[in-house]
Amino acid sequence: MTEREKMFAGKVYDPFTENMPEERTKAHRLCQLYNATADTDADQREQILNELLPARGKDVYLQSPIYFDFGRNIEIGDNSFANFNFTVLDEGKVKIGKNVFIGPNVSILTPIHPLCYQDRNSFFNEKTGAVTNLERAGAVTIGDNCWISGSVTVCGPVTIGEGCVIGAGSVVTRDIPPNSLAVGNPCRVLRQITENDRLSAHPEWFAND
Repeated sequence: MTEREKMFAGKVYDPFTENMPEERTKAHRLCQLYNATADTDADQREQILNELLPARGKDVYLQSPIYFDFGRNIEIGDNSFANFNFTVLDEGKVKIGKNVFIGPNVSILTPIHPLCYQDRNSFFNEKTGAVTNLERAGAVTIGDNCWISGSVTVCGPVTIGEGCVIGAGSVVTRDIPPNSLAVGNPCRVLRQITENDRLSAHPEWFAND
């Protein structure tokens, strides 16, 4: 297996080989360009995203600033939105569904570093002649129609099922079943989202004329 294949397979890999450092540098530069481009310059922002984030659907809107490691390892479905400070370390594959709302300061983190410092500290790679750190990566999947509230951190490998709401400040470290309201650190399911949560079930929430 190549190092990139190991990365996507959740195996231990070397993140400083096979042109990966150059790809990260390019993605970081594109993020900086996007962040420096005004919201009103939609054509320029679209051109940047075409290079940075080619696997995205229609009407995806990313409120700058954004911070991605590769960009090309992220897939985002139609009509999804991310607010300020969306950070994705996409060493592992990241798949975000359609109609997903992502609040400000959300981070999706796929790299997994060794727990023991003896394995985590730098060492000399005889093949490349470089000092490097080995790591793994865990894929993240967020289903359609989810709302990931502000300041949520998602740590791969993990799957958040469709229709979920993840409460603000949560840290997701395990799979969340579909249509769940989940909160906390670590994030836990409080209950299922039901028809009683529909706006139509709460006329008292609407202002009277």
